[in-house]
Amino acid sequence: MGFDYANRLKMLPPYLFAEIEEKVEKKRKEGMDIIDLGIGDPDLPTPQPILDCIKKELQDPDNHRYPSSAGEADTRRAIAQWYKRRFNVNVDPNGEVAILIGSKEGLANICRAFVNPGEKVLVPDPAYPVYAQGAALLTDAVPLRFPLLAEKGFLPEMDSMPTDARMIYLNYPNNPTGAVCDEDFLLQAHRWCNETNTIFCYDNAYSEMTFDDYVAPSAIKVGHNDGIIEFCSLSKTFNMTGYRMGYAVGDANLIAGLKKVKSQIDSGAPKFLQKAMSMALGEYKGAERPQMVQDNINVYQERRDVLVRGLRKLGFKVDPPKATFYLWLKVDGPSLKFAEDLLGAGIVVTPGIGFGKGGEGYVRMATTQTSERIEEALERMAKVL
Repeated sequence: MGFDYANRLKMLPPYLFAEIEEKVEKKRKEGMDIIDLGIGDPDLPTPQPILDCIKKELQDPDNHRYPSSAGEADTRRAIAQWYKRRFNVNVDPNGEVAILIGSKEGLANICRAFVNPGEKVLVPDPAYPVYAQGAALLTDAVPLRFPLLAEKGFLPEMDSMPTDARMIYLNYPNNPTGAVCDEDFLLQAHRWCNETNTIFCYDNAYSEMTFDDYVAPSAIKVGHNDGIIEFCSLSKTFNMTGYRMGYAVGDANLIAGLKKVKSQIDSGAPKFLQKAMSMALGEYKGAERPQMVQDNINVYQERRDVLVRGLRKLGFKVDPPKATFYLWLKVDGPSLKFAEDLLGAGIVVTPGIGFGKGGEGYVRMATTQTSERIEEALERMAKVL
C-alpha cells in the first residue's frame, strides 16, 4: 500500500548530499580508493578524558533514566559558566539555556516554536540546508534567501534585507564558505533585528574552530540575550558529531518556546552525555582553548595549509580560511560537474549548488583527512584537471 507524502515534504528539494553518498558508495563497491573531502565529520577521535567521563557516568544507574527535555540543571549551569569564561557573558542557567540533541535539532525546532505557516524566514545563500528546509519548509513557512557574496566577505548587507520576515538565520564562522565576522557586524545585525522585530537565530557551531589570530565572537554578548538565540555544539569542538550534543543560549522567551516544542517531541539528551558535556566545557579555565581542543586545531591548521599550498600550485586563487575545517573553492564551470570529475579520480568534494543557488561555481573541501591523504588527493587532482 502506498501513501502520498504531506505537501510540506513535497516542497523539499532533492537531497543532493544523499545522491552523492550513493555515487560514492557505488565507487567503493567497485574497489576504488576514495579520499573523502566532502563531509564535515571530524576524523580525529574524541579526547580520552571525555571518553573516560562517559564510561564512569555509564556506571551510575541514575544516568540510565529519563533526562529532562530542557536539560539537567547541572549541565545548564556548566554551559552558563562556560559562556562567562569564554565570552564574559552572564547567562541565567534556568531560563536562558536549553540542552539540544545536536544543534541541528534546535535550529529546526526554534522555527516550529515561533513561525506560523506562510510567514517568512530569512536564510543565507549559500547556507547549511537545515535553515531553509528542516526549519522553514517543514514549518510551512516561506524561506527567503539573501546572498552571501565573495566581494562582501560573504557577509550580508543587513540594510538591504526584507523587513517583513519573522526570523533570520546567520552563521559565523560560516558553513560552507569558512567566512568569519566580528562583533561590529553582530551588533549591526542585532540592531536591524530589533528595528524590524525579527528573531535573530545565530548558529555558532564553529566558534572554537578558528586559526591564526582570529577569535570568534558571540551574538549573545552584543545583544544581551535580547531577541537573540545562539546555537552551539560539541560536535566539532570536541570531535563528538556522533554523540548529538548541543545547546542553545539566549532570550528567555525564545528558550522557553524551544523547550516547549522539545517537551512534545523528545525526552532530552542522555544524562551520561550531559555529564560529559559539563566535564568538557569545564576544561575551559578562561577564554583560551584548553589543550585538548588546541591539539585538534593544530592538526586542522596544518591540513589547511597543505591544502591551500597544493591548490595554489594547481593554479587556484585561494586564501587560507580563518575558521572551520572547510575551504570554499571557486571553480570553472558547474560545481556538480567539477565534483563528478573529481569523483572519477576517487576524490569526494561537495558541490556548492547543494548549499543553494549562491553556491554555484564553488565546491566545499573539508580537511577531515590526514595531510598525507590530502597531498595524495592533490596529486590526483593534478592529473584530472
